[in-house]
Amino acid sequence: MAIQNLTILGCTGSIGVNTLDVLRRHPDRYRVLALCAHRQAELLFSQCAEFRPRYAVLGDADSAAALQVRLRAAALPTEVLHGVEALERMAALPEVDAVMAAIVGAAGLRPTLAAARAGKKILLANKEALVMAGPVFMRAVREHGAVLLPIDSEHNAIFQSLPDGFESDLSRDLPARGIRRLLLTASGGPFRQRSPAELEGVTPEQAVAHPNWVMGRKISVDSATMMNKGLEVIEAHWLFGMDADRIDVVIHPQSVIHSLVEYVDGSVIAQLGNPDMRTPIAHALAYPERIEAGVGSLDLFKIGRLDFEAPDDARFPCLALAFRALRAGGSAPATLNAANEVAVQAFLDGELGFTGIPALIAAALDALPAVALDTLDDVLAADARARAFAREQLARQVAA
Repeated sequence: MAIQNLTILGCTGSIGVNTLDVLRRHPDRYRVLALCAHRQAELLFSQCAEFRPRYAVLGDADSAAALQVRLRAAALPTEVLHGVEALERMAALPEVDAVMAAIVGAAGLRPTLAAARAGKKILLANKEALVMAGPVFMRAVREHGAVLLPIDSEHNAIFQSLPDGFESDLSRDLPARGIRRLLLTASGGPFRQRSPAELEGVTPEQAVAHPNWVMGRKISVDSATMMNKGLEVIEAHWLFGMDADRIDVVIHPQSVIHSLVEYVDGSVIAQLGNPDMRTPIAHALAYPERIEAGVGSLDLFKIGRLDFEAPDDARFPCLALAFRALRAGGSAPATLNAANEVAVQAFLDGELGFTGIPALIAAALDALPAVALDTLDDVLAADARARAFAREQLARQVAA
């Protein structure tokens, strides 16, 4: 069995840490060639000490230089690099077989696109690459023969519920393969039972306290607003070639059913499992084989019941905004994503109220008409316009 060489983009985040946990169970199958983080140098050092990658990447030169000194003092051979160009290089290394794309937000777009252009097997946990740059990214996948394997639990569940061979079907035409509808499940987050009026005073600490998953602060807020599910709807459109009218969201508080696929004969196939990201990570790493992930057996008797609800647009307006952006097409999803990132950061910094997040996103979608995206420069320009608009709106609110 040939050893697979991996680059992990976002190695110190929750997906990166869980990926390394799966890898350490299978040292005979996988080798970490590059570990890439933003600023968590201490954790990156410990990961380098354990996995001994050839390369490590940090966001800035000073942090990289300091880490290099520590690694040399410990007689570790890892070479430390920094910056976006280094991330792109790590994603496209000729020796790399697979890239775990787990950098959160727009920052993950360029290295993930570099992996696609290098024809890599991409374990896609960075949904923003498809949300921001769907047409550009999927064209790169098709033209360069890259393979996309989804890591988000919902998209991975859909993938597992599709007919065999979908990963090599570049037409992405599910209706032609007898599929009627995709159903993405959502936990509903920490505010599933709060009234819209009660959301006015939500604090960052309350928003990041997810009932089922342990995640970073940004993605936890996205889960609380259900923007995370909205971004996943857009991602599902590009991954599986399904129109917005064929994608539904179902609130499922237990997070046991991770998503479902409905076929034209009435069959509905679902993937179930404990809420543990090591399951989809292990599935994508070993596909089409199965390997041990460290995840316990699902105890249906202990769970006892599975509940389902329709999402409430009044409580979760961000979900409706995501469907609006998907239907508008062009640069609208990039505008949605950029405005959301600015709004969420402002909320975490205490500059914007929780209900101000969808208001700011809606204002950006209203003000910035959708335009076609043909190149990466088009995507980055749309992203910059939306960020500038959102920051200007925030400044006006503070001044008022």
